[in-house]
Amino acid sequence: MVTSTTWFYWALLSAVFAALTAIFAKIGIQGINSDLATLVRTAIISVVLSLFVWLTGKWSNPFALSAKTWVFLGLSGLATGASWVCYFRALQVGEASKVAPVDKLSLVLVAVFACAFLGERPTSREWAGILMVAGGVLVLACRR
Repeated sequence: MVTSTTWFYWALLSAVFAALTAIFAKIGIQGINSDLATLVRTAIISVVLSLFVWLTGKWSNPFALSAKTWVFLGLSGLATGASWVCYFRALQVGEASKVAPVDKLSLVLVAVFACAFLGERPTSREWAGILMVAGGVLVLACRR
């Protein structure tokens, strides 16, 4: 198996865009219902991603996908939607600088779920980093 480091650059860009998402969303949800804001955001994402897939020639028949793929992508979509609804509600009533770090507890949960369901085994060093993230979230989110 060939190991590539390009994942790191994509993940770093993801972090940059996630940070911008929090800032733009906090500004954009002022004065409107957070669920409506989530719907608008989702519609925009659907259009942009559809165009991207089509323009890059990556379109293929989604009905040719296996049932397992449909089930797990469907579950992922439901989890994404639930996450976005909760995130936008939290942003609407909380400070972005506190909401975003708590949202990043997902990193800790991904590690735990990856162990439980995917058989992944982070090293002791990686667990130390994961625990530091969890500790950092608590420091950022808790009031004195």
